[in-house]
Amino acid sequence: MTRYRPEHKEATRRRLIEAAGRRFKSDGIDGSGIATLVADAGLTNGAFYNHFASKDDLIATVVAAQLTDQAAVIDALPVGPASMQTYLRQYLSPAHRDDRAGGCPSAALLDEIGRCDEATRAAYTVGVEPMIAAVARHLDDGDPQGAQERAIGLLTLLVGSLQLARAVTNPALSQQILATAYTHALSLAGVQPGASTLPVAPPTQESS
Repeated sequence: MTRYRPEHKEATRRRLIEAAGRRFKSDGIDGSGIATLVADAGLTNGAFYNHFASKDDLIATVVAAQLTDQAAVIDALPVGPASMQTYLRQYLSPAHRDDRAGGCPSAALLDEIGRCDEATRAAYTVGVEPMIAAVARHLDDGDPQGAQERAIGLLTLLVGSLQLARAVTNPALSQQILATAYTHALSLAGVQPGASTLPVAPPTQESS
């Protein structure tokens, strides 16, 4: 029987989490069976249970990992209007709209997460709080409570707008939704539209 080093097992687990994250966001949680998930990671069904007790266990883990990665990217941005403007522009871009698998987990999965078991919703709750804090850090002008409230409003606007832009079949309307949301997002963030921008990574799960 082959014995693998602990780091090999951890790398395999991480590969499965990352592959499942992309598949869930692309096809939905309910539309992704274990056989497909393990095949994406180059594993077998039997190997799955070496890492997770059930599909629900994997879902909760994936949700937590996706939000942790996304919050880390926002938290790492230089504080200031330039980087926030760039992030907002890229989040509300056609490229992000068209990249479900590599994009924001909330925009892709929130409706399903709301119907998941308590463990998954708890994982989302724990994960979204650092997201709010990361955004609030960029908006804090000396009023932490106000910054948190604006961060919640901004995240709500971003997620809902991206979902709406993906749902409509009219390309012009979809683009108008993104453009309008961007204008209002700048206002919520307290950013002047003419501010200079910094080259930061797009908000995909490969970088977020």
